Amino acid sequence: MSETSMPPAEAPAGNRHFIRQIIDADLAAGRVSKVVTRFPPEPNGYLHIGHAKAICLDFGMAKEYGGECHLRMDDTNPTREDVEYVEAIQRDVRWLGFDWGENYFHASDYFDEIYAYAIRLIKLGKAYVCHLSAEEWKDYRGVPEKPGKPSPWRERSVEENLAEFEKMTRGEYDEGAATLRAKVDMASPNMHMRDPVIYRVRKTAHHNTGDKWLVYPMYDFAHPLEDAIEGVTHSICTLEFEVHRPFYDWVIDTLKPASRPHQYEFARLNLTYTVMSKRRLLELVQEKRVNGWDDPRMPTVCGLRRRGFTPESIRNFCEIIGVTKYNSMTDVALLEHVVRADLNKTSPRAMAVMNPLKLVIENYPEHLVENLPAVNNPEDEAAGTRLVPFSRELFIEREDFMEDAPKKFFRLTPGREVRLRWAYVVRCVGCEKDADGNVSVVRCVYDPETRGGNTPDGRKVKATIHWVSAAHAVPAEVRLYDRLFVKEDPTDVPEGGDWRDNLNPDSLKTATALVEPSLADVPAGARFQFERIGYFCADPDSAPGAPVFNRTVTLKDSKKF
Repeated sequence: MSETSMPPAEAPAGNRHFIRQIIDADLAAGRVSKVVTRFPPEPNGYLHIGHAKAICLDFGMAKEYGGECHLRMDDTNPTREDVEYVEAIQRDVRWLGFDWGENYFHASDYFDEIYAYAIRLIKLGKAYVCHLSAEEWKDYRGVPEKPGKPSPWRERSVEENLAEFEKMTRGEYDEGAATLRAKVDMASPNMHMRDPVIYRVRKTAHHNTGDKWLVYPMYDFAHPLEDAIEGVTHSICTLEFEVHRPFYDWVIDTLKPASRPHQYEFARLNLTYTVMSKRRLLELVQEKRVNGWDDPRMPTVCGLRRRGFTPESIRNFCEIIGVTKYNSMTDVALLEHVVRADLNKTSPRAMAVMNPLKLVIENYPEHLVENLPAVNNPEDEAAGTRLVPFSRELFIEREDFMEDAPKKFFRLTPGREVRLRWAYVVRCVGCEKDADGNVSVVRCVYDPETRGGNTPDGRKVKATIHWVSAAHAVPAEVRLYDRLFVKEDPTDVPEGGDWRDNLNPDSLKTATALVEPSLADVPAGARFQFERIGYFCADPDSAPGAPVFNRTVTLKDSKKF
């Protein structure tokens, strides 16, 4: 590859995937002068992380090569689409960090032109109106190993087909009673080339065009024409559209629009413990197995946002997994690893106690409250510090104390010292128990010379534990999210089984934690690392003085990458 064919310097080094190589070659050969891509979602559901991979590729390639990426709503089926989804798609694309500028379109913007192309196809003798039902067509279409049978209406004259298509357009046929088919090749081993339907009757109002149309184009016919109308140079699709490409090319080669787009396919994202089917995700929502499209257990972009994922981490993940021509399964733990790495650098720290046990410092003045400085993020000096109230009575994690501790337990036990994070070194002098024999209070003494956790005499203290002041702690609802499914491939079920049987009954647990007062009124979406616990995000359900936090990811990876 010559130096002149290389993309700009900001292109990620070492990841010369095949789409980049194709664009490099097209630019070097002069086949294109400006890269134009498009992201064409159907507004029949919310975007998920599989779409995020496509968004990063479509918008990323356009940005990298100084071109443009169009956001185009594939709204050719009014029975399944909704303005709610249109608005959500725009919101999610912007949140991921991409902007389409003036290049926002709908497939429905081109209905007049696509209809004119259908008329032209009829006049070329390349399309005909067929009255076979969908069930009857299965028999005529046949199987890949044998040629299909021609429709009884395949040899209608141009004049008859124009008249019949006009009847379809005026609504004289019921839905399913007539379709317009492309006349391609009934002997092709590719079933998508066996006279596919290109227009069907839909007596449904469209969210963008109202009642203007009673016939609507099929995606496979509209898609290449929309690309051509917009001047798209690289139409990038997922691998399941590879078998559709011959028809894409047939439409372009037959109708010869002014520009000549090309379709390229890449492997879609598949994640363990996750379903990526919009149909199945919709079923989860409709059956109330999750709390809406933005439930933090969902792989939707809005669900990941609510859970606390950052757009930067999703973009990084999509770059790391790369772009290939081969379907594979990506471990969801890798996504969690990338999110964790980003949050570690960007999230301020805070202290929260999940399972509180009271600790009393016997020699600390009873009414004294100190506001101690605490570092917000040791990974970011610019994050500064905050003040945390410290008093005689604290709460610590119950697991940080053992009355009869084994040798390798370095946290609190009678006679041992620990650091209280950002505060003092304390030594346990005993504990109290309730009527059931459970430890209810831990008693300690502190060393006033160890403010900030320092030990001026150089003595070693092996453990540091977090805490909150009992008088100042704020109760918070904490939602502990886990993977939505218990099986790596949720759709892998025995014969007669249901993929829903693989739902994880423990995918959501709630608890009440005690958090430091700085977290009482944080805005929705604010992200934190609860020290020694994990990464959390303030949920929109939060209210002033009553915060709600979603666990984004645990503090440590479940495996190494």
